[in-house]
Amino acid sequence: MRMIGTAALLWVLSTAARADEWPQFRGPSGLGYTSEKNLPLKWGGEKGENIAWKSPLIGEGHASPIVWGDRVFVCTVRWAGGKPDASVIPEHHVACYAAADGKQLWDRSVDPGPWRREDFRSGPGGGYAAPTPVTDGKQVFVVFGSSVMAALDFEGKVAWRQEIKPHTFDVTIGSSPVLFGDTIIMLCAMAKASDSRLVAFAKADGALKWETKLPKTGFAHSTPILIDVKGKPQLIIIASGMGSKDEALQSFDPADGRRLWWCKAAGDASSPAYGSGIVYTDSGRGGSGTAVDPTGEGDVTATHVKWTSGSMPESIGSPIIVGEHVVRLHSGGVVKVWKVADGMETDKQRLEGVGSSWASPIADGDGRLYFASGGKSYVLQSGPQLKVLAVNDLRDPNHASPAVSNGRLFIMGLKNLYCIAEKK
Repeated sequence: MRMIGTAALLWVLSTAARADEWPQFRGPSGLGYTSEKNLPLKWGGEKGENIAWKSPLIGEGHASPIVWGDRVFVCTVRWAGGKPDASVIPEHHVACYAAADGKQLWDRSVDPGPWRREDFRSGPGGGYAAPTPVTDGKQVFVVFGSSVMAALDFEGKVAWRQEIKPHTFDVTIGSSPVLFGDTIIMLCAMAKASDSRLVAFAKADGALKWETKLPKTGFAHSTPILIDVKGKPQLIIIASGMGSKDEALQSFDPADGRRLWWCKAAGDASSPAYGSGIVYTDSGRGGSGTAVDPTGEGDVTATHVKWTSGSMPESIGSPIIVGEHVVRLHSGGVVKVWKVADGMETDKQRLEGVGSSWASPIADGDGRLYFASGGKSYVLQSGPQLKVLAVNDLRDPNHASPAVSNGRLFIMGLKNLYCIAEKK
């Protein structure tokens, strides 16, 4: 059975330098796929099963960990005294751990940016440490909610720092950076539409390479995805604020920001999914979902929308496409499955007590789905009807998505970073 759409799998293989790297949010493809088949099914519990190591975190946040070679990188923030304080911008930390044993190799601070936030509803760290870092194997590129980005080398030296202006983001910066060629691309979809833009910064020094204005989108906290369509790359974004927009789902040439196609849709919190010939996105705020054939040009609302779903509950985490099915976890722990071909629902069940509906799932090479976080986690076998294979709990709940490398899961709790590996 084909577990991952062919185009998506090819993109995984072409973008990953080695199979054991996890260089960005949702892995080498940015879609939540790993080709690995030897990941642990069980961990945690009373006996701490398959916890290879755990290391205390400096501060807190819900940015996901990333892995390159023998190193794990995380971003956190810390207030003096340890308690969040809306009157003060916290310290911004980037830390590096040894993947083998969890030893902290270094911890560096990045000078905060200009935006002091007062709305802390966006999770641990007050939303200051929500974006996941990205690496090219030479440098680590980070973004923090004070509207600042920076590049650090693998020894923790800050190479450059760049403030993101303007910064009329809604609540916080939730979008993570993605790499393409010699650029770092950020979706800056603001609450003030006239400030919204898609921006490419130079990896070398943070200088502006290109930007595309987005005056007709809504705000967004989603991360763009890079996909391959007929041998050419497309950068897909979703930004509609709390409702739907005529130009919410859009495709761009990542080389220069030229817009390729767009359609009416809804979405702002979760990133799109891609596989088996469709891009799927939904509101994440209680609206409908849209499946689109990405081969069109211009406004494709009337020509390339394959199907739409009915209204759904809040869904902050990202959807994923496994084989011929879209899988979606909602708030309240309800997971649904639809057929890629026509959007017909084939399964609906509750993952009782799941620790986070914000963390985005991972699909392995056997089609196993990992809804994993520092809290209660589920491992499912994908298909028209999902089958629960294991239920696990680290008892350290957080919203961060997991990372995968060399048969191991790396999970960021609120207090600790964990490495999960089968004990031999």
